Amino acid sequence: MELRQLEYFVAVAEEQNFTRAASRLHVVQSAVSATVKTLERELGAPLLDRNSKRVLLTDAGAALLPRARIALDAARDARDAVAEVHGGLRGTLRIGTMTSIRLLRLPALLGEFHRRHPGVLLHTSAAPSGSQGLIDALVERRLDLAFVSLPGAAPADIQLTELARSVIDLVVPNDHPFADREAVPLDELAGMDFIDSPVGYGNRAVTDRAFAATGLSRRVTIEISDIATGADHVRHGLGIALLPRFVLGDAEGVTTLTVTGAELDWALSLATPTDRPASTAASALINLTREFLP
Repeated sequence: MELRQLEYFVAVAEEQNFTRAASRLHVVQSAVSATVKTLERELGAPLLDRNSKRVLLTDAGAALLPRARIALDAARDARDAVAEVHGGLRGTLRIGTMTSIRLLRLPALLGEFHRRHPGVLLHTSAAPSGSQGLIDALVERRLDLAFVSLPGAAPADIQLTELARSVIDLVVPNDHPFADREAVPLDELAGMDFIDSPVGYGNRAVTDRAFAATGLSRRVTIEISDIATGADHVRHGLGIALLPRFVLGDAEGVTTLTVTGAELDWALSLATPTDRPASTAASALINLTREFLP
């Protein structure tokens, strides 16, 4: 049994798809399929059920998966230890990011990390379902850490370390009836047309929770994946929006108001798994992140 076989098996098990596993491993799909079949022959048992739309684990595969992960983690730690002795970190660090996290200078952070540890390949990715998608990827071991906005308690096996916080303001066009006010109660916003992020994004979760807590309803008519464009959508009369203050800047053609009667705080956190040890590279980035906090 080879580590490469275990790595390919774990990738297929986590992705539940041979094509996605091959893309993640940067190899052709036929190599993944052949390697897993060789492992199955060596173990004398089928590990994957290939007859369904998704590739699922057999009982034997379910028994092997946690042990395969332990073996791969141990091999990674061994490589890290040797690399440190020889003067540098090695490996790949998989980082989840949101589309807009200006409270943290992420490009500068990653650039400084690269200068300090040029032997580590940084792989960043976002999730179509926002912070919740990044958390899911962490749980499924497709990421090593992630920068997220997730209100409420942390999910099982995930630790959230708050890095920064921003209030969420109401943004309306300059010709809106609210534009001559400084503040507006949340209950006056019920039933209005909103521009917001899709479900799963942190700012959407904060807003949905605020309305649900007071028993109010609202309509989200336009969903945007990049909250930095929210003010432009408002300026063109497509609706109103509740946006974190840090994305507004000097937005033109809109008026910003404080919302009263609700908790509207957007928090940026670093999410790390607690069910497995962090790699040396991940620990180095976690420590460097603290240096970049305001």
